[in-house]
Amino acid sequence: MMLGLRQKLSLGFGGLLAIIIVIGGHSVILLSQLGDSIDVILRENYRSVIACQQMKEALERIDSGVLFLLLGYEQEGLKQINANESDFEKALQVELNNITLPGEGEKAHQLKDFFMQYKSTIKDATNPSLAADVRRTNYFTKLLPLFEQIKTTADDVLQMNQQNMGDANDHARRRAASARQQMYFLLVVGAVVAGGFIFFTGRWILRPITRLILSANEIRAGNLDLVVKTDSRDEIGQLSEAFNSMAESLRRVRRTREAKLDQILHATQQAFNTLPDAVAVVDLDGRVEVATEAAVSAFGLKPNTQIQGLSLDWILPLFNTALKNGASVEPSGSRFPIQRFVNGEERYFRPRAVPIVDREKQATAVMFILSDITQQAQQDDLKRGVLSTVSHQLKTPLTSVRMAIHLLLEEDLGGLTEKQAEVLIAAEEDAERLHRILEDLLDIGRIEAGKAHMDFQPVSSHILALDAAEPFRSACQDCGVSIVVKLPDDLPEVWADPTRVSHVFANLFSNALKYTDPGGAITLSAGADEEYVRFSVSDTGKGIPERYLQTIFEQFFRIPGQESDSGAGLGLAIAKEIVEAHGGTITAESREAEGSIFTFSLKRADYVFKEESSI
Repeated sequence: MMLGLRQKLSLGFGGLLAIIIVIGGHSVILLSQLGDSIDVILRENYRSVIACQQMKEALERIDSGVLFLLLGYEQEGLKQINANESDFEKALQVELNNITLPGEGEKAHQLKDFFMQYKSTIKDATNPSLAADVRRTNYFTKLLPLFEQIKTTADDVLQMNQQNMGDANDHARRRAASARQQMYFLLVVGAVVAGGFIFFTGRWILRPITRLILSANEIRAGNLDLVVKTDSRDEIGQLSEAFNSMAESLRRVRRTREAKLDQILHATQQAFNTLPDAVAVVDLDGRVEVATEAAVSAFGLKPNTQIQGLSLDWILPLFNTALKNGASVEPSGSRFPIQRFVNGEERYFRPRAVPIVDREKQATAVMFILSDITQQAQQDDLKRGVLSTVSHQLKTPLTSVRMAIHLLLEEDLGGLTEKQAEVLIAAEEDAERLHRILEDLLDIGRIEAGKAHMDFQPVSSHILALDAAEPFRSACQDCGVSIVVKLPDDLPEVWADPTRVSHVFANLFSNALKYTDPGGAITLSAGADEEYVRFSVSDTGKGIPERYLQTIFEQFFRIPGQESDSGAGLGLAIAKEIVEAHGGTITAESREAEGSIFTFSLKRADYVFKEESSI
């Protein structure tokens, strides 16, 4: 009697299933025994070890809070003491409820007694009605010895539990070694038996399947006239007949496929032509498949044209970046947006490359979307013109106002009362603030218009960063904020205007210092790749809400809720214009209450020289 494929598989896999059941059942028993040993460690000792560590950490923070009180920081000290007393008592209660070792209960109750004494002694050592010398004496003679006793007792409990964990761990290791030897034996026996089943099953199943695979590869290669030979009546024979039916269906499909493809391409081209933007789809070989009329007239992206042969130096790097990243890419820099003349009319376009992926997330083409932003560019030019005109018109009368206030404060025109002097000083501060805003507006206008003088030169990255950090060291020290500089030794030179870049650093450092509380830190770091050196200024301050990260570089934008003296919202906008004028980018990352990281890039000097030599 000829066996069917189902019977053959049942015979082969049934034997393997029996082996799996035997080995699996024995493994479950061994793992259960080993798990019981490990559970002893976790159940009896681990919670006590964690509780002791938490008590020690809370005790250290309480002691720090006491020191804050002795130094005069009463609010911070009381806040830290109250918070960590609660943490200590919670951990102590965990330990009292988890007494598992001889002598552990006595130590735990000693801890409780010592801590009650410690809490009452804190009030004597930090009583504000006592003299500072008396409070310090109480701290060193009463409070500190209790601190050491509590810490030592907690260490004793921790060591007792750790020792017991070590003993239990040794026991578990011995059981694991025994289980491992038994598993080795079962695996060897199982492998031998399984090998026998695999050998006989392969002869019944694998040979006819291999023949079927070869036939399927022929069909995949386009040989639709192939007829698969069937020499059995089991399921594989039925599959071979199904392959023959499939090949017949494919032959019918192939006869109509070309006509359908032509119809789809024609419909797609018509749909593309209705789009308002210039759009083109480019295949993986760089050939334009379809394009809108706007893309053809403005950029020459005709169907069947190779983008490598077009005089568009930005399109190929954008194409490669989109394929590499697998995500939408929008370039930035002084070359963008792109100026083109369409039918004698000046137009501006902003390109974007979007990879088109299949169901397996593999890129099959890249779509170029060239948005017409002519109206936006004209509006930006108009806005810059208005701001520049207003700034220039206000500058002259403001200078007169500043001079008049200065003369009045110098009392060259007569004496002033104290109230008059206060009003004039406030007016002088507001006038100076308005003067800085006008200067910033004029500076932004010059940079955006490309009229700002940039003294580009090779500059040492180390000197640039260190010179930028140095002026803020004194201010940071006064505010109790530390500055950390992390610069690799092999940082290359950058191509930059040192004065302009120092303005970027100054803005980032001043913002970091403004929003970082005492005890925090500001870190300056850098790194380099083949084209850019990237500088980062990070802080441990208040952070920026995520919803504002995309708008903080806009002119006059200020995060809602900031203090009124936080500035006019032009600092980061100027920094962005300076960095982009250098051909780089600036970004921000932040989490509320965790700090912010501002990163900007400058081109390497050697990369710039290499670009110039290749032209």
